[in-house]
Amino acid sequence: MVNAYFKVPDPYNEPVNSYAPGTPERDALKRKLIDLRSSQLDIPLIINGEEIRTGKISEIYTPHNKKISLGKYHKAGEKEIQQAIKSALKARNDWTAMSWDQRASIFLKAADLLAGPWRTTLNATAMLGQSKTAYQSEIDAIAELCDFWRFNVHYMAQIMKDQPYSPKGIWNKLEYRSLEGFIFAVTPFNFVSIAGNLPTAPAMVGNVVLWKPASSAVYPAYFLMKLLEEAGLPAGVINLIPGSGAQVGNPVMTSPDLAGIHFTGSTAVFQNMWKTIGDNIHKSKYYPRIVGETGGKDFIFAHHTADIDALVTAAIRGAFEYQGQKCSAASRMYIPKSIWSSFKEKYTREVGKIKMGDPEDFTNFMTAVIDKGAFENIVSYIEYARNSNEAEFITGGKYDDSNGYFIEPTTIVTTNPRFKTMQEEIFGPVLSIYVYDDKKFEETLELCDTTSMYALTGAIWAQDRNALIKMTDKLRNAAGNFYVNDKPTAAVVNQQPFGGGRASGTNDKAGSAMNLLRWMTVRTIKETFVPPKDWRYPFMEAE
Repeated sequence: MVNAYFKVPDPYNEPVNSYAPGTPERDALKRKLIDLRSSQLDIPLIINGEEIRTGKISEIYTPHNKKISLGKYHKAGEKEIQQAIKSALKARNDWTAMSWDQRASIFLKAADLLAGPWRTTLNATAMLGQSKTAYQSEIDAIAELCDFWRFNVHYMAQIMKDQPYSPKGIWNKLEYRSLEGFIFAVTPFNFVSIAGNLPTAPAMVGNVVLWKPASSAVYPAYFLMKLLEEAGLPAGVINLIPGSGAQVGNPVMTSPDLAGIHFTGSTAVFQNMWKTIGDNIHKSKYYPRIVGETGGKDFIFAHHTADIDALVTAAIRGAFEYQGQKCSAASRMYIPKSIWSSFKEKYTREVGKIKMGDPEDFTNFMTAVIDKGAFENIVSYIEYARNSNEAEFITGGKYDDSNGYFIEPTTIVTTNPRFKTMQEEIFGPVLSIYVYDDKKFEETLELCDTTSMYALTGAIWAQDRNALIKMTDKLRNAAGNFYVNDKPTAAVVNQQPFGGGRASGTNDKAGSAMNLLRWMTVRTIKETFVPPKDWRYPFMEAE
């Protein structure tokens, strides 16, 4: 019983450790990497708090060294999916009845555990399992996920505080409830923070969840489940069900108890999920909430007044950090002829300094792409460009999968603004550049807006304020996250809520109250203190 309105602790963005030489966090992380690399995990499903091993297994290898096995994981089938649905619905009764402040405490504790005793473990799992550098792992698996958990608690309290006007004699209330049924959280390989946020955001407001992590990211997902268990998350609230898309997705998507989907992944998969829900809507008990962040073909657009040195840094970091495997990564660039020569000279010189290799060597800026499928897909675009008379390479273009899945930071310059690599999502370390005539500035803005079906992130560069205004207005719908004189990556929770439109998703803005509200349903309550006792109205009286 809650007898007071509790004010949640003020949220804050988790500080990011540097891992510079001589720092204690660097030494601790290196020790943890050795510890985890020498261990072999047998990762089960977790349903209703119980570890279930199906015997249908897949091996887990580090992307940067195919000889290093981290263990194996068990895959769910329809039997386990039905078990998870049943367990989740049973757990829902107590979970949704729990007072919001008690649920909040669990996730605030999870954030402090992650920032404290679990920090090196989760950082190391992302480095080994996802081939992230120490810094990329720190800002993702630690800082951003801490931010999600702390700020989502803040948003939950903020939402529930929003109440309607009550005139004299009436008390109007809004009650924010969880959805009935269960939520299906489908998470990607590239961000541990997204993997942690997608199942927990709905759970925080009282929902129960079936969580399917990407097959190439089961390793950190398992550790996140263990962290949540230590934080006090009750059994059955979140159920970990790794497996193939068909084996897991089909029985979930056709369940009449499906109340919502929280998804990050490819556009094609999301569209198919949406279609499946539509095809089965006549059997559903609810109209499922569908929230998705999908693909991107993110741009950098430069005006001739752009600061070239800063533009070079933004292009390199935006395109090649984490091997370009960010939904927000810079993938196409528009640059005017008047500054092209100067930019090209500085850019190619700096890209040539990039060191690539094992993430345990902290001097590396880049490591490997996630797996064989990703490697082959990225290579197909590189070879397409190599065989085209409309494109040339000014950096990279080479690749090697003999030991790990390594692709050089590749830059393609094309004479065709609608060249394949300017339009299609590649999701790798490939940046395509179109050099435009300065006199065709506005025409090229139109090209930028219409070339891709996506609208996730974009960046504009200029010192001329009028040019910035024109670019901002013209590209209004081209990106859900828009950056002025910055790279188009690294959105921070509570600072730049993340999400895009068009084929990039539903733009429900992870890291904001907008997203959290999607997992709530509202009951309006009107209480009249002194109700009327005569059904007749004054206007009915005779003259």
